[in-house]
Amino acid sequence: MDFAILIPIALFVCVYLSIKAVVDARTRRQMVAANGSEDMLRSILDGEESRRRQASLRWGTILVALALGFAGIEALGWTEVSPGVVALLLGATGIGNLVAFALARRVR
Repeated sequence: MDFAILIPIALFVCVYLSIKAVVDARTRRQMVAANGSEDMLRSILDGEESRRRQASLRWGTILVALALGFAGIEALGWTEVSPGVVALLLGATGIGNLVAFALARRVR
């Protein structure tokens, strides 16, 4: 596989995340400078923190489910990509999303 195609994609992702971080920081700074109410600022920051935790929970759950899917592939002795392998990985991803959704509802 030619990994040269991944370089522009990784560069694009890095540029996007850098711009997003700068814009988010500037927006927060402008809110503080505008002398917004302390309650409003606290609720916005708490909401961002909650979203970060939810995202971590979701990705962690999905990655664990995918790891179990890959372990299942290894246990079954499948060595080539087949519809069964793809179905197992897609199923693991779907189950991971559903478990993350259930956990997020429980945590709230």
